[in-house]
Amino acid sequence: MAAKNPTEQIVDVLVPLAVDRPYSYKADEALREGDIVYVPLGSREETGVVWPGSGAKPAKVKLKSVIAKADLRPLPLELVKLIDWIADYTLSPRGMVLRMALRRSAELGAAREKIGVRVTGIKPERMTEARARVLSLLENGLLRSKSEAAEEAGVSPGVIDGLVDQGALETVALPPEPVALPPDADFAVPELNPAQAVAAKELRDAVRAKRFSVSLLDGVTGSGKTEVYFEAVAEVLKQKRQALILLPEIALTTRFLDRFAERFGVRPAEWHSEIAPRKRARTWEGVAKGEISVVAGARSALFLPFRDLGLVVIDEEHDPAYKQEDGVHYHARDMAVVRGSMAQAAVVLTSATPSIETENNARRGRYKRLQLSERYSGTEVPQLEAIDLRKENPGKGRWISPRLENAIKETVARGEQVLLFLNRRGYAPLTLCRSCGFRMRCVNCDSWLVEHRYRKKLACHHCGFEMPPPQHCPKCEAPDSFVPIGPGVERLEEEVRAAFPEARTLVLSSDMAGGVERLRAELEAVTNRDVDIVIGTQLVAKGHHFPGLALVGIVDADLGLNYGDPRAAERTFQLLHQVVGRAGRESVGGRGLLQTYQPEHPVMKALLAGDRDAFYDSEIAAREEAGLPPFGRMVAVIVSAKDGPSAEAHARRLAAHAPISDDVRLLGPAEAPLSMIRGRHRWRLLVSSPRNFDLSYYVREWLAAAPPAKGSVRVQIDVDPQSFL
Repeated sequence: MAAKNPTEQIVDVLVPLAVDRPYSYKADEALREGDIVYVPLGSREETGVVWPGSGAKPAKVKLKSVIAKADLRPLPLELVKLIDWIADYTLSPRGMVLRMALRRSAELGAAREKIGVRVTGIKPERMTEARARVLSLLENGLLRSKSEAAEEAGVSPGVIDGLVDQGALETVALPPEPVALPPDADFAVPELNPAQAVAAKELRDAVRAKRFSVSLLDGVTGSGKTEVYFEAVAEVLKQKRQALILLPEIALTTRFLDRFAERFGVRPAEWHSEIAPRKRARTWEGVAKGEISVVAGARSALFLPFRDLGLVVIDEEHDPAYKQEDGVHYHARDMAVVRGSMAQAAVVLTSATPSIETENNARRGRYKRLQLSERYSGTEVPQLEAIDLRKENPGKGRWISPRLENAIKETVARGEQVLLFLNRRGYAPLTLCRSCGFRMRCVNCDSWLVEHRYRKKLACHHCGFEMPPPQHCPKCEAPDSFVPIGPGVERLEEEVRAAFPEARTLVLSSDMAGGVERLRAELEAVTNRDVDIVIGTQLVAKGHHFPGLALVGIVDADLGLNYGDPRAAERTFQLLHQVVGRAGRESVGGRGLLQTYQPEHPVMKALLAGDRDAFYDSEIAAREEAGLPPFGRMVAVIVSAKDGPSAEAHARRLAAHAPISDDVRLLGPAEAPLSMIRGRHRWRLLVSSPRNFDLSYYVREWLAAAPPAKGSVRVQIDVDPQSFL
């Protein structure tokens, strides 16, 4: 805007950095809230978004000018409001929340143009056999890319170039391939059983209402929950609106994408960390323009700029993967409900084992429960039997009890599959010197190094540090003195191969070499029954469908109960229930054997009795009595520094400045259970309050008035913590 104008347009621009407030700039063109712009920041250029509060106002200071408006659709105001809401709730800098909404890599520039060729009717000066094949292939006048034409005609690219030079072929710029083709709502309408049909109608009605609602699709494992919410997606497509499906492990869910294609004719657009940057940029823009109608994605898909969001599905809503534990600490399930409310969209949560928060909301009528009590295939949900390891011990150096071993033998002999579940990666969780007792620790963290025998490494699962197993003990220098303590999935496989040498055995673990593509191929092999015995970590509980699986053996059911975590019982129940639910999903009968030293534990009793309601009754009552979430609120304040005394001193200073309130209880400071991670010493304070108390405001005001962190000290806030390490 020219300086001669009596008033200049001043806009507030938020940049995707660790800042909580926008910066003011002069604008030479009319800008609206949500517009994406380029602005000078220090000595560099930064992408930013025009934030609410902008408008004509007198300039009291000399301001820099906006460089240019980006050739991109503005962020929807609904998304802008969500960013503000999340920043306020999680006590995160607004700029860091905005950063998640701008992760589209659009700054890579224009995509490389793809060139096609077609015949012109002009004959080349010299006709060769290779040239004749190319012209015969293209005589129908259709465009083909240079590489496709060369490959189909069986010639080198030079032959194509020669025909172009001679005028026999002309080049034409090909339009970019769409990121995702439009799904067809009527492509393959399924036959639903009566319970599914009732639930599907409820969800279709919720979408048609075009107002905010939350439904819990509560169904036993294998009940066909996906087919039901697909009908809500179909209704969104008919209304020409958009749908978001959040999945806990999108990079591993090839089967989900295939099921979507079977129902709608094409796969949805994907959004997760494995997508190439260019495709992510095009997906972001396609969502903003409304060209992409359905996105299946990881938790970060929540921040895509949907033009007209009509449905949000959170599949396996109980899964811990929905909580982001670094950067902005947010829970995608809870934030998805907030986004649905802002978009006036229908929200669907699905699970066979709902989180305590969701179960409580359904019991109190805040969420509508849609129940699927039977499996779609008609088979029974597997019943669990306990193996009391105090009475049926496997013996020294072994982990599979005789009863479980016999069950494996019988199952494999029938041509059916077995899953052995042990939620522990690697070969052994601890490596110990037999001469002096020295334990191999991580150099950066307060944790033991885990042996990974396949990779011949000792690894830390917290910071990624790795080293080869030492030939001599660093303490006593005894040669070859290290022994593995305890089992991981690799060690369990060693035992299985010795006991069942003829069986086809496979380890499914997220840290195996080969990454996502290898995991996808291995999951496909299990589905195709090319494997007899699967040994897996919690990866196998992520909603996979294994048609031939008849027996599930839980090798160490007590493992998740051994931590001082208020959510330990809930997570153990959910994980084991989900794992056992992989068995008997089609014609084969399902059976589960649970090895435990605590068969009398309430979690084990509920699992063994198949009484889910009993578990929820007792757990909800215990939480309510203790004032724990969802009946109270909690905020963790983690103070870290390069040295322990600095972290402790600042944590104590913070505690001393905490305002006194009858509604607030402050625990700590105390050294964190994992006292050092990535070379930083950690102290924790835990703040709790009743649910109706604004704990976020309390913590914000407390920390604003407290002494600032200095030197290497950092303060991290985790609202509604899921991890207590």
